[in-house]
Amino acid sequence: MGPFAAIRAAHPNAHITVLTTRPYVDLIKASGFFDSIAIDRRPKLTQPREVLALRRFLRNGKFDRVYDLQTSDRSGFYYKLFWPGSKPEWSGIARGCSHPHANPDRDSMHSIDRTADQLADAGITDVPAPFVAGPDIELDRFGIRSPFVLICPGGAPHRPAKRWPAERFGLLAKKLADYRLTPVLIGTDKESDVLSKIDQMCPKARNLMGRTGFLDIASLAARSVLAIGNDTGPMHIAAAAGAPSIVLFSRESDPKLSAPRGIGKNAVSIVRESDLRQLTVNRVMEEVCRRLDLTD
Repeated sequence: MGPFAAIRAAHPNAHITVLTTRPYVDLIKASGFFDSIAIDRRPKLTQPREVLALRRFLRNGKFDRVYDLQTSDRSGFYYKLFWPGSKPEWSGIARGCSHPHANPDRDSMHSIDRTADQLADAGITDVPAPFVAGPDIELDRFGIRSPFVLICPGGAPHRPAKRWPAERFGLLAKKLADYRLTPVLIGTDKESDVLSKIDQMCPKARNLMGRTGFLDIASLAARSVLAIGNDTGPMHIAAAAGAPSIVLFSRESDPKLSAPRGIGKNAVSIVRESDLRQLTVNRVMEEVCRRLDLTD
């Protein structure tokens, strides 16, 4: 969101199109930074019709400049789709682009710092911190009582080592409930096994499985007293929405490169254990008590 705001401020009169995947449409639309939204179907080379359709979109768009904020092999390939015609100005790492991010240390930078450095090379030097604002919501809509703690116990299914065991989240939820804090569980239907386990262990928890889009997460986070979760996307939204946050990291990812950034100097606490199976509930609860100033 920071780079989006910076790009809009740098081009106040431009017609700006964002190319994104469908799950992010509502979040991006709500930001107000873009004039139009295009859906990226992420075509594979084995889908020539889809690749050609993307090529037509890019070439017919007559874009003056492209900011490739993902700088992946896939997004870099999109630069090649302009061949053999003229190419727009391009900020990214595609070979031959007009505004390359040539910092040799880019792969060792936090993703937010790396993107800001990339935009600086393209002439945009004022990039604000990430911020996500969801709409005002009634907690009764979700059956939630305040004060509540937002819990994000899921994560990428192909990276299970980034997940704290569901049983530990269940025990944590019970401890939170003992302090009269409502544990609010969020996640997708694909995380039903994890959410159900916690729900069974802590009947006072509120399970919102499959009911929260990105904007809902932002709205709930802004109303919560704390957000706790694994190194996963919803925690980035929660922190950017203003929730004091505790994020659990294993050796599978490096918080120096990818930790959520929140609002304020001490917005996000990192609790790290090489193997999350070794991370105790008491250690996490100690951080909760410190953040919320809880006493026995």
